[in-house]
Amino acid sequence: MAVPSGRTRALPGAAALRQTGRLYALGLDVLRCLVKRPFQFRELVGQFWFIASVSILPTALVAIPFGAVIALHLGSLTTQIGAQSFTGAASVLAIIQQASPIVTALLIAGAGGSAMCADLGSRTIREEIDAMEVLGVSPIQRLIVPRVLAAMGVAAFLNGMVSVVGVLGGYFFNVIMQGGTPGAYLASFSALAQLPDLWVSELKAVVFGFVAAVVASYRGLNPRGGPKGVGDAVNQSVVITFLLLFLLNLVISALYVQLVPPKGM
Repeated sequence: MAVPSGRTRALPGAAALRQTGRLYALGLDVLRCLVKRPFQFRELVGQFWFIASVSILPTALVAIPFGAVIALHLGSLTTQIGAQSFTGAASVLAIIQQASPIVTALLIAGAGGSAMCADLGSRTIREEIDAMEVLGVSPIQRLIVPRVLAAMGVAAFLNGMVSVVGVLGGYFFNVIMQGGTPGAYLASFSALAQLPDLWVSELKAVVFGFVAAVVASYRGLNPRGGPKGVGDAVNQSVVITFLLLFLLNLVISALYVQLVPPKGM
């Protein structure tokens, strides 16, 4: 069937590919502007404090039951197979390598990222972003770069906090509730854990913070339909970030298993 003159038929998935390309281009622009001057240090400090203030308490409250659930399930499993002495290593490694960066990223995206998207979306519909471009001020360097750096810094900080809180929660539930011994819990962890486990956890947190901030910024700069579009953009940014984070976690974990040999091998 012929397409009428003056009209084009959109290919299936073309809009999604365009949006993906623009998101990727924004990420590259953020990386390019990281080393450009002037650097917005005051904006960075303000955004760091804001993201930390809305994320610390929810992250701590989520970390405690997360560590407890992992410790309880792994403790029950190791008891069934007669490997109680490895409960500490299994639970701590699971918390540090997987649970801690994922919990941190979800809270950064859900609390800090949604607020970031709403702020940029409101600026966009008030035409503040257009006014900055007319004045020759780069919105990416002025607004987005400090937010991305703040999200990365808060993610690294919260990842360490979640690791500590999760490990303490797992220790408490394993030793107090399941009758484990403190010596066996700590000895198994020191026998199997290694320093790269912590580094890959921090790397995941920083990468996840970068992705969450870039996605939130992109959706905030491209709302549709006025104030209602800002709310839709916030919801979309959270959903897209969750999907990307789980995919990136799979990729980084697979690379880590292939590149870093387990301790003792």
